[in-house]
Amino acid sequence: MDPLHALRDASPTPFWLDDADRRPPAAPALVGPTDCDLLVVGGGYSGLWTALIAKERDPSADVVLIEAGRVGGAASGRNGGFCESSLTHGLGNGIARWPGEIGRLERLGRENLQAIEDTLARHGIDCDWRRSGSLVVATEPYQLAGLKEEAEAAARYGADVALLDEAAVRAEIDSPTFLGGLWNKDGVAMIDPARLAHGLKRACQELDVRVYEHTPGSRLTEDGARIAVTTPYGRVRARKVALATNAYPSLLRRHRPYTVPVYDYALMTEPLTDHQLASVAWRNRQGFADCANRFHYVRLSADNRILWGGFDAVHRFRGGVRAERDQRPETFATLARHFFETFPQLAGVRFSHAWGGAIDTSTRFCVFFDTSHRGRVAYAAGYTGLGVGATRFGAEVMLDLLTGARTERTSLELVRRKPLPFPPEPVRSVGIGITQWALARADAREGRRNLWLRALDRVGLGFDS
Repeated sequence: MDPLHALRDASPTPFWLDDADRRPPAAPALVGPTDCDLLVVGGGYSGLWTALIAKERDPSADVVLIEAGRVGGAASGRNGGFCESSLTHGLGNGIARWPGEIGRLERLGRENLQAIEDTLARHGIDCDWRRSGSLVVATEPYQLAGLKEEAEAAARYGADVALLDEAAVRAEIDSPTFLGGLWNKDGVAMIDPARLAHGLKRACQELDVRVYEHTPGSRLTEDGARIAVTTPYGRVRARKVALATNAYPSLLRRHRPYTVPVYDYALMTEPLTDHQLASVAWRNRQGFADCANRFHYVRLSADNRILWGGFDAVHRFRGGVRAERDQRPETFATLARHFFETFPQLAGVRFSHAWGGAIDTSTRFCVFFDTSHRGRVAYAAGYTGLGVGATRFGAEVMLDLLTGARTERTSLELVRRKPLPFPPEPVRSVGIGITQWALARADAREGRRNLWLRALDRVGLGFDS
């Protein structure tokens, strides 16, 4: 069967958002001016966690959250649903950049993951939370040595991991392409991403956060002792502002060079039959990713569909986030071919959904922080596709910075220093294009990094996956 035939009925809609019965009614738009103690700009995970934690810290605080579209309608509602403990986009990236504090970062990441689980229980948020862990799988012989090194490092920093040979990994998930694996047993939870966003919105509203949807912020200015953000029908004046716009242009121009939007794409299959599910032996329901620079991320949904995403990461000249870029047939075709190469026993399965969306990336491949306006504005950005869990930590940091509190979090070098900014166009797009070519070439040459990638490594830029 031609893999492309499996795409013929795929809806161009994010699977997680394609169920009107599960999506709560929209909050009203903000009409007229208003004042508040804390204004949160952005209704994805980053903004929702910030608003929720602010109210839990101080129930008397008047908190307003504005969202340009619908809460959870962008990356927070269309990602793969991997909620990881890592705050540094993986242990390897953390060791390379913050070797002196990686132990603390790993501990704080585990505490953050547990805090998410505790919050879900406290507020009754049902987002199909499963602490199943995840696998990293080797599909080329040269990748096995790297898995062994990663297992040793993870165990050294307290992770519960198991190194699996070919037979053991195929007993977990059966693919003829798998040669070995590393199972992080407790550091990753699988979730329904849209239901998490919607649950956080409800929890915010129950704590009297004033949530306004279809309310974009267009300008940030000082207004005496307050910060004012302009919206279509009035201004919000706040004592403090937290910016949580991530891939979208920041209201602070000086913030913008530190992130670029990159488009990621995914497919979702129709529900597997019991026989089809048994053919892949996926009993423990872990998510998994492969070891390549251009990697796939894969997981099961609650109704036994397979989400198959990743591989292409597409940056457009002059960036920008546009709805028409959410569809890319050439990437969907590539993903479909790779799916059936990995799971030939599932020949005949069709894809029900095919979608994409923008994520924000930074040159160090993980979140960074800063303040402006004499500490009255804070922001966090650059999660690079690993923000499902890390955004809660980022919210805590932003609130610490806005209150001026000295905490273990604010003492981290991760928090105190920003990454290198991206260069202006056209150098930015040319550099990203060369880097993507070099990463693909490394995958074809047993992981060997050429002079360009080694030069980026030396100056502390990202692009290791």
